[in-house]
Amino acid sequence: MDMNVKGRIKSLAAMKCVTMTKLAKLLGEKVGKDYSPSNLQSKLRRETLTFKEALIIAEILDYKLEFTPNN
Repeated sequence: MDMNVKGRIKSLAAMKCVTMTKLAKLLGEKVGKDYSPSNLQSKLRRETLTFKEALIIAEILDYKLEFTPNN
């Protein structure tokens, strides 16, 4: 499946019934700063999401990010 960051996160959020507005709010609460839905959408569109933000989004959506070796 070839999907960009924005598409992947939006898809995972939709499967968990989490809107982008709710995701931005929860991300802001975890990080301790305001994230508007448009700010989050812009970060996803430009693919400028930090690894820390990606980890927190994964946690919010009840996923984990992990690195696995290519065999």
